Order: sequence, then structure tokens, then C-alpha cells
Amino acid sequence: MSAGLRIPPGTRAEIGPLNAAVVRALGAATGGRAPNLFPTLARHRKLFLPWLRFAGRLMPGGLLPRADSELLILRVAHRCGSAYEWSHHEHLGRQAGLSAEEIARVRKGAGAPGWSERQATLLRAADELLDGHTISDATWAALRELGLSDAELIELCMLVGHYAMLAGTLNALGVQPDPAPLGGGSRAFRLLEKLRRRGDGGRR
Repeated sequence: MSAGLRIPPGTRAEIGPLNAAVVRALGAATGGRAPNLFPTLARHRKLFLPWLRFAGRLMPGGLLPRADSELLILRVAHRCGSAYEWSHHEHLGRQAGLSAEEIARVRKGAGAPGWSERQATLLRAADELLDGHTISDATWAALRELGLSDAELIELCMLVGHYAMLAGTLNALGVQPDPAPLGGGSRAFRLLEKLRRRGDGGRR
């Protein structure tokens, strides 16, 4: 459960001109106002852009299909009690192709009827990482049987870990809900991809 507001979104003076420009661009890409997450984390001036590039490398710049990534993130958001993370990725999950019924079913976990074998295995892996900080041999073998590569398995583990970290940060800082659902996901993702490539020196 999120605390009350502890650290508010930073002003331009508080986050610096570079971070302010990035936040402003993200706002323009999502409909004119940046989600509270960005100007809040931008208060840490040296950490913000490296984190943003890393986050963009995982999603949307990752190897896993977007629907898989969003399924994993939604499970993490639910398990970690992050209403903020859930709200944003409920919208992004729909954009990635998850149905409203699938998104609602995420809260019930891998054992709920209706999942494909792939979806149930991904959800089980997320739960195991959150509960025991590892993946059981049986679930690992099931992921391999689904055809996930070494790189995709590494990404899965880091994606779950990253969004658990982010959920805890959002909860602890008391980042407040955004006034209305924000759109422009594809434009925001293109901007994140541009920032990621810049951080990689233009390499993919």
C-alpha cells in the first residue's frame, strides 16, 4: 500500500534543465503532462537518465513480446501493492494486446482457469521470483520448453526485479495517482527508445 505523499514531483529548478527537458518531452509524448513518476525520480539528478535508459532497455526495448512483459509487470504490480504501477500498465497491457478479462485475471495468478500454458508459466515464474528470489527447476524447465532463449530468461528475471524495485519505490515515496489515464504510449516508447540508443552510443 502506498504511503501518503512523501516526495513531490520536482520543479525545473529542483531537477535541473536536462532532466526537465526529458520530463517535458515525455509529457508531450503522453498527452501534455508527464506522469508523476518521472519528475519525482528526476529529483535524483544523476540517477534519473541512467535509470530511464535501463528501464527502456527492458521495456519497450526488450526481447520478450510486449504482451508477455506487460503480463509480468501487472503481476508484480498486484503482488507489490502498487496501484500506481497497476494503473499505468493496465492501460499499456491493453495496448500490447491483453484483453480486459486477462488483465483482471492477473490478480488471481497462474492457477486461474483461462490462461494459456505460456501465460501460466510466466505468471508462476514471476511469483517464484517475488516469493523466493529464484525460479524453481520445474518452472525453469517449463520456460525452456516454451522456447525462451538465454537472453530472454535473463531479461525475464531482471524485468520482474526491476518492476518490484520500482513498485516499492513508488509506494515508499507516496507517488500520487495521475489526474487521468494518460495516452500516447507508443510516442513515449519511441522517446524511451531514442534515449536508450543515445545511452548505447547509437547501438541496438
